[in-house]
Amino acid sequence: MLRERSSRRRMASSSTAAAALVVAALLLSSSPSPAAAAAAGRGGELRMKHSDGGYSYNRTLAHIFVQYASAVYTSDLTSLFAWTCPRCQGGTKGFEMIEIIVDVENCLQAFVGIAPDPQSIIIAFRGTQEHSVSNWIEDLFWKQLDVGYPGMPDAMVHHGFYTAYYNTTVRHEILESVWWARKTYGRLPINVVGHSMGGALASFCALDLSVKYGSQEVQLMTFGQPRVGNPSFAAYFSDQVPRTIRVTHQNDIVPHLPPYFCYLGEWTYHHFSREVWLHETIVGNVVTRNETICDGSGEDPTCSRSVYGRSVADHLEYYGVSLHADSRGTCQFVIGSNNTAYGSILEVDRTIIMTRYPQEWHAVESI
Repeated sequence: MLRERSSRRRMASSSTAAAALVVAALLLSSSPSPAAAAAAGRGGELRMKHSDGGYSYNRTLAHIFVQYASAVYTSDLTSLFAWTCPRCQGGTKGFEMIEIIVDVENCLQAFVGIAPDPQSIIIAFRGTQEHSVSNWIEDLFWKQLDVGYPGMPDAMVHHGFYTAYYNTTVRHEILESVWWARKTYGRLPINVVGHSMGGALASFCALDLSVKYGSQEVQLMTFGQPRVGNPSFAAYFSDQVPRTIRVTHQNDIVPHLPPYFCYLGEWTYHHFSREVWLHETIVGNVVTRNETICDGSGEDPTCSRSVYGRSVADHLEYYGVSLHADSRGTCQFVIGSNNTAYGSILEVDRTIIMTRYPQEWHAVESI
């Protein structure tokens, strides 16, 4: 297991619009046209076997899960823990928080809790802060496969995403919270959600939990996530986490990154399946909102790959729900003076942990 911290390049600040134009120009020079993509699909397109075990896209669940993916961006941790924040409404009513984890050093935030409908354990990961997403996108365009996935000789993944989940306090705390929740509430299914970079972390978490608890115990739904590994990793992931939906939106730029090049074989990034593409079609004055369920390849040329993804705005909204931070400062968070809602607040390796269960449960032996 890797132990080093992932390095984070500091890039000059630029506006979202400017960054989007820069990356769009790069994509135009490297991405196939829609016609070429369709042709590739008929020819040398990489295809993978996919068995979804009867798991299918559920629009109602998607509308609920995107609200959890939005809520995890909340910087007021007290209202988030009590589930009274403005984003903690709608289909998530009755959610009971178990733990919030904020890794200050690596700018990560996640939570674990119990949902009444669907009755399950919910794990949500925050994505990139809105004000820094443009720089992150520029950096992501050039990212290379640089880590071998343990136990899979041909599988390679994104070093930063892998390290952010496996080599930080986040993983330990999430596994511990899930273990406590199942001891306390019974053998509930586990739903993992995340947006943007949070979707990448959610993917590694879902894989981790599926290996631990079984593929039928874990479901994953991400929104606007980037590619995280190569075709071998994508095939392995689809086999281990078949209950997966990866939602993309119109011209969202992030699902196009890091770039996919079919002619590079195992040396290119490749999405796992199954994608659901949200997009609009306009005929005359009639606007139709479509939810296209894509094929099992992970790189269906008739879905989001049929367009030049260049929109940051499409990345920051799914199903009409805003998916970005509610504060402008980098990794800002607020904790109120009223601590009655949670059992304890801990600080471990520059990570803030707000938990409902007793501190003595925080033991390595519980994992």
